[in-house]
Amino acid sequence: MRVIAGKAKGRKLMMVPGDSTRPITDRAKEALFSIMGTWIEGTRVLDLFGGTGGVGIESLSRGADFVQFVELNRKAVETIRANLRHCGFEKQAIVERGDSFTYLQRYQGRPYDLIYVAPPQYQGYWIKALQMVDARPELLAKLGSVIVQIHPREDAPVALERLEEYDRRRYGSVMLIFYMTAEDLAAADEDDDAWEDDETGDEEDTWDAESEEPEEDDEA
Repeated sequence: MRVIAGKAKGRKLMMVPGDSTRPITDRAKEALFSIMGTWIEGTRVLDLFGGTGGVGIESLSRGADFVQFVELNRKAVETIRANLRHCGFEKQAIVERGDSFTYLQRYQGRPYDLIYVAPPQYQGYWIKALQMVDARPELLAKLGSVIVQIHPREDAPVALERLEEYDRRRYGSVMLIFYMTAEDLAAADEDDDAWEDDETGDEEDTWDAESEEPEEDDEA
């Protein structure tokens, strides 16, 4: 696993020992940041269920101002901190060891431009986290987005009051679903520069549900 572009381009990232996390693939990560383009520059990012820290660190490398990582697993927290040091981003990030749901419930502070949700798979955690963000609109900045990373088999309808899905992409065993408030989606439609899509690769891989075995965890 590596940093794909930006200030820390090419830096290899440590993996979390054991099999408690499964980081986003480089292909899916590259596609994700191609979709966001230069929008990520100057943003505040919340990386929930941080895993190795790959998404948050890629954000910093590409110009994000600050990333808040939240991760419960002690080994994963140590890995994120080591990867931040290796890439030189310690001063632009905070790594909190704790429960992501508790963080969403208790957080009081500046809103985030991007909230990235990549929890352990097959437990419905992504739906719970998404609904908690939906219930607290103050967590998300104007024109901010929530991006959920799941396995395609986890996909299910979600009852939301404020957030609306506006895009989804699938890359093998990784599905990315994009959300924004209905109000901000209307505003974004009037401003084509609010979200720049520079993606040049294929948008979707063929996925064979019968041949692929379920994977335990999927964290960024």
